[in-house]
Amino acid sequence: MKSIGFVCLAVVLAVLGVAIAIAVPAFAQERSDREFQECTDCPVLVGIPAGRFVMGSPASEPGRYDNEGPQHVESVKAFALGKFDITSEQFRNFLEATHYQPAPCNKILNLGWHVLDDGRAVAPDEAEPLRWPAVCLDWRDADAYIAWLNTRVKAARPELAKRTGPYRLPSEAEWEYAARAGTTTARWWGSAIGTGNANCNGCGSRWDDSDLSTVDKFRPNPFGLYGMLGNAWQWTADCWHKSYVGASANGSAWMEKDCNKYVLRGGSWDNVPIFIRSATRTGSLADGGEFDYSSLATFRVARDLP
Repeated sequence: MKSIGFVCLAVVLAVLGVAIAIAVPAFAQERSDREFQECTDCPVLVGIPAGRFVMGSPASEPGRYDNEGPQHVESVKAFALGKFDITSEQFRNFLEATHYQPAPCNKILNLGWHVLDDGRAVAPDEAEPLRWPAVCLDWRDADAYIAWLNTRVKAARPELAKRTGPYRLPSEAEWEYAARAGTTTARWWGSAIGTGNANCNGCGSRWDDSDLSTVDKFRPNPFGLYGMLGNAWQWTADCWHKSYVGASANGSAWMEKDCNKYVLRGGSWDNVPIFIRSATRTGSLADGGEFDYSSLATFRVARDLP
């Protein structure tokens, strides 16, 4: 029997009036009953039920950093989150539609996305698979993509024209709530890193510390989300704070008036396992310049639900 939260979420999706996927799940934890895609250019989203959870990590968790505390309870409203990271193909389509030009994520090597004179967009690695997560992106690039996505969905659904959004980056609290998916261990699959659960430097996958993997290569978590841990860091909406002292408890993004440094979550293919935890967090300048995180960073979109 579905929980009340999931039943209410199904009603919300029905009110939203979007097509809900009915494909047969490839993995037992896929939640096709809560997936939807509301325009051609829109990514597939998964409805996430409202709930409360303990954000942050306990002092006893191996690999913990002080910036993961103090632990506190967050209440999260129902929302939707991308089933996958934004892919190389999706970001390329955005560039070709808008001719937006991201800054290089490595200025010395001129490593980055390029829009050619003929209008074609080229990824940092021209031969990279279309289903790789789109990396070499800073926070501003994610923001620009989402602004374009909102114009596309409003063109497809004129009744949304006067609304803010509805697409955006997830708040840091929403991200961790979705990454944990009801679990309290260091990772959604358990306390230990195990083998073959993610892509990192020591995760026991064929891509460890050598390359990205496609966005759908590992099992989804209990919410039906792929790649929440490892492979590529993910930008969130929040300004960076060195701890949770002063954080709100309502699941919203923690912003500042003059914010130029934002939170990244999830870890990447070249990180050791202590970074591949649901509570791991770091921050980087909006232009991705600090610690060169943008060369390893992607994002996934969130959506407000009615």
